[in-house]
Amino acid sequence: MRIDSHQHFWQVSRGDYEWLTPELDSLYRDFQPIDIKPLLSDAKVSKTILVQAAETAAETEYLLELAAENDFIAGVVGWVNMESEQGLLDLQRFSQNPFFKGIRPMLQDIDDVNWILKPELAPVFDMLIAKELTFDALVLPKHLDVLSILLKRYPNLKVVIDHGAKPSIESGLTAQWYERIASIASNPSVYCKLSGLVTEAGLNPELDKVSPYMQHLLLCFGAERLMWGSDWPVVYLSSNYSSWTKQVETFVKSLSTEQQENIWAATAQKFYAIK
Repeated sequence: MRIDSHQHFWQVSRGDYEWLTPELDSLYRDFQPIDIKPLLSDAKVSKTILVQAAETAAETEYLLELAAENDFIAGVVGWVNMESEQGLLDLQRFSQNPFFKGIRPMLQDIDDVNWILKPELAPVFDMLIAKELTFDALVLPKHLDVLSILLKRYPNLKVVIDHGAKPSIESGLTAQWYERIASIASNPSVYCKLSGLVTEAGLNPELDKVSPYMQHLLLCFGAERLMWGSDWPVVYLSSNYSSWTKQVETFVKSLSTEQQENIWAATAQKFYAIK
């Protein structure tokens, strides 16, 4: 079994995707379940985790509707306003939906690197822990030290780092990334997604360009805390679903059967409590 732990849908006319502009040519159109179904079939993927792309509760409601209508969607990572009382109410409401797995604030777009440590966010973290919900950390290397503080503050919070914290592979300026990702991985409670790396490596990167970073994530987290994701359709910025999947197939080929099963499905199944 294969589980894609990270994919998106959007409908441009909904109008709440602040980052999605016409300049993002390959992404500036609707991406719907009918578009990904043949890709999942070709890649032998049976389930996906659908992740938020807009900072609105309305988008989370939209994604939960899509999950109810499409058997391949195993869960939804949504969004709530963590700084408002309404956010807590939304989290309580969403938690009643069996498809709702957790939340993802778009930390990479927030100017204050320390934002996630604000005391007023505590009630949301407490509710995530109480309800065994997840926290997707959409972070850059500069956020990893702050995320480490958060992990110590909330040792029972279920955290996964999206896209390996997005090392700047194309520039090669990744020395700090190597150190910081190894440091945070020493906390056994944090997981990581093997996703989004090709979009940090320039157009159509060869596996040799990306594999050192994949290998470092594997070394740091182990296969039991590493889960594959496509980051579709964002992957179109540099590659495509099939090419990225085949690169991962090549990368894991030398691993044990158990390690391969963990990366393709078991780690995501455990982290997101997929039945």
